[in-house]
Amino acid sequence: MVLAFAAAYFALEAEIRRRKLQLDPYTIVAVVACAGILGAKVWHVIDTPADRITTETLKSFTELVRWFRGGFAWFGGFVAGIAALLFLARRYRLGMLNMLDLSSSAAAVGYAVGRIGCLISGDGDYGIPTHVPWGMAFPNGLVPTNGLDGVCAKSGWPQNCAVHPTPIYEFIAGALIYWYVWKRGSRAVQHPLAPGVITGEFLILFGLERFLVEFIRINPRIFLGMSNAQIAALLTIAAGLVLLVIARRRFRRVDPVHKVLDHVVQHGNQETKPEYHRATPECPNPERWRMFDTMTAEVEVLEFLKCLMTTVKPSLVVETGTFLAVSTLYMAEGLKQNGSGKIITCEPDKEVFVRAKEKIDVSGLKKFIDARCESSLETKVSGTIDLLFCDSLPELREPEVRHFLPQINPNGLILMHDASSHLKTVRESAMRMEQEGLISVVFLPTPRGLVIAQKKQGRK
Repeated sequence: MVLAFAAAYFALEAEIRRRKLQLDPYTIVAVVACAGILGAKVWHVIDTPADRITTETLKSFTELVRWFRGGFAWFGGFVAGIAALLFLARRYRLGMLNMLDLSSSAAAVGYAVGRIGCLISGDGDYGIPTHVPWGMAFPNGLVPTNGLDGVCAKSGWPQNCAVHPTPIYEFIAGALIYWYVWKRGSRAVQHPLAPGVITGEFLILFGLERFLVEFIRINPRIFLGMSNAQIAALLTIAAGLVLLVIARRRFRRVDPVHKVLDHVVQHGNQETKPEYHRATPECPNPERWRMFDTMTAEVEVLEFLKCLMTTVKPSLVVETGTFLAVSTLYMAEGLKQNGSGKIITCEPDKEVFVRAKEKIDVSGLKKFIDARCESSLETKVSGTIDLLFCDSLPELREPEVRHFLPQINPNGLILMHDASSHLKTVRESAMRMEQEGLISVVFLPTPRGLVIAQKKQGRK
């Protein structure tokens, strides 16, 4: 058990570190370990009254140690451990589902390592007699396989028979579950994932593993040919399914912008990661590009925007879809190098706008930026627009271009992000306006696609 909790500690520490959370893994593991051991023992005593502590046991320290060295029910420890995690979530002011997601990989690896203890002690967690080449015998185990009361004799087999080493099976299953949960955690760090999804999947896999292994375990059958562990495993699977449905349904109701905002607030967006947009004919290797988050242009596109500022030296830039002002600040850096120019950027969501304004105010670039909390189609601009960068909702890109087109400099530029052949909406909008004779279009082959256009008037 000590090794199991140590393994869980390192898994949890790694998870906390990659999620950039201010949590103490030692405290979490220590509290959950104590709760789990106590819960496992209590559940076993309730399930097996004959093993309860007696006055005779209390009279001898040796007998007390002997009583406590065996008889732990996994489900009791599991329930008590979850209760402890929910308590700690409140203490750390972390969402309960986030805490469970965070701890799922640690639970998987801890369970896997803990089963090694079951194997080397021969505590009765092994399986039924078998002829498989890897079968094992536990003649000196806490629950011996030989003797008149051993599982071999009770099953009508020779007393020196071998049994299924089910702890090894469960160790392998636990390791595979850990690998899967860790990979899902990587996905959650890269882009938004509904809180509770990882926990739901863990419960399903964990319950399924336990339900299946019980068919070759020696536990007594109590209901419809199932052991108490199998019934508990079915309840675990059901809980996981319910949690998955609720978590995903609730997540679908969250505004996409707020999904990314919450993700950025939790994980930060200072470190870049490979672009994960699917490959397209024009961009077959998107992983060569870098990204901060799903709502922000690729890092290379951001650098391109900054370069455009210093190359064409616009006096007035209009940006739609500020989000967290990452692209705004990149373009403002270019204007700062020029020593002149202004960006009017608009964001309709009040909560997102507040976050963006905070970044702009501390950036040292505030004098180059006019940030507005309003819809792009309601934004009024005085003067001639030298560069329009549309990066709001895809369905708004075409109305935005049409809205600002009369004020765009004939020799100016129009940029529209998210124009890949996979996303289509922006790409088709650009081609439609080109067919109408409004703009001339070039598609840059970036992962999410970038339109560079100019008014047809500027091509004469």
